[in-house]
Amino acid sequence: MTTNFWKNKRVVITGGDGFLGRHLAALIKSKGPKSIFIPKRPEYDLRRYEDCLKIVKKGDIIIHLAANVGGIGYNREFPATLFDDNILMGTFMMMAAREVKVEKYVALGTICSYPKFTPIPFKEENIWNGYPEETNAPYGLAKKMQLVQSQAYRQQFGFNSVCLFPVNLYGPGDNFDPESSHVIPALIRKFVEAKEKGKKEVTVWGTGKASREFLYVEDAAEAIVKATEKYNKSEPVNLGAGFEITIKDLVKLIMKLTGFTGKIVWDRTKPDGQPRRMLDVGRAKKEFGFTSSTSFEKGLASTIDWYIKNQK
Repeated sequence: MTTNFWKNKRVVITGGDGFLGRHLAALIKSKGPKSIFIPKRPEYDLRRYEDCLKIVKKGDIIIHLAANVGGIGYNREFPATLFDDNILMGTFMMMAAREVKVEKYVALGTICSYPKFTPIPFKEENIWNGYPEETNAPYGLAKKMQLVQSQAYRQQFGFNSVCLFPVNLYGPGDNFDPESSHVIPALIRKFVEAKEKGKKEVTVWGTGKASREFLYVEDAAEAIVKATEKYNKSEPVNLGAGFEITIKDLVKLIMKLTGFTGKIVWDRTKPDGQPRRMLDVGRAKKEFGFTSSTSFEKGLASTIDWYIKNQK
């Protein structure tokens, strides 16, 4: 059924030159579409409706990955910018795609949209049962509006759009910038640099008690491809690996894999973020046959190896 899905398809991937986008574009390219278009700044600004219209006219399938995103520190410093940028990009891209009647629209949400105290594992039906964790809320709510828009457009116009909610991603090519990186690349950078410089200790934010789930970037790309091929319903779908690990255990594992043997100092003045995160991943398996295949330790080792070889 899906072997010829991509044949003669013109695919647009916003954010296609980003971390997830590069992996996704490579995977789709291997399936032989007619074309892949990746809009780039400064030629296209997704916060402008006119630019979004130009972009969507180049595709039969639009996959909207583009986002302004960062870790806890970045979220705390730029809440208004995160809200404005993400709500404008999401709204205008889907609005333009609907106007030109594209065949399929795939919107990527975020686990940050879930309520702060969501029962574990996070089920898709719980996504509206409370306010997100405060540092994530402007970003998470802006991205969640894609779900409202998608369901409204399907109901009123029969527009085929779907919303996917991936957990935290990691892998080779991640963002290791200390100002905006997420927890795994931030920790990898800290421990690799500490080992190389012979430091005796590394300071880590928070208490270590919070838990997170992580999905290897190549697995995420595979999930998006499968959803694009097979999923055509209005309900949101979680993309994850179906496990959780505390930040404390994550730190121990990265210490082991990087070979750092010094001391950990926990900076308890810094926030933990959301207390726990783990997704129920049953819907993705049921609806389009996706399960994560990369073991966490193997994925982390690949990410560390990539960073050591590519650090500037």
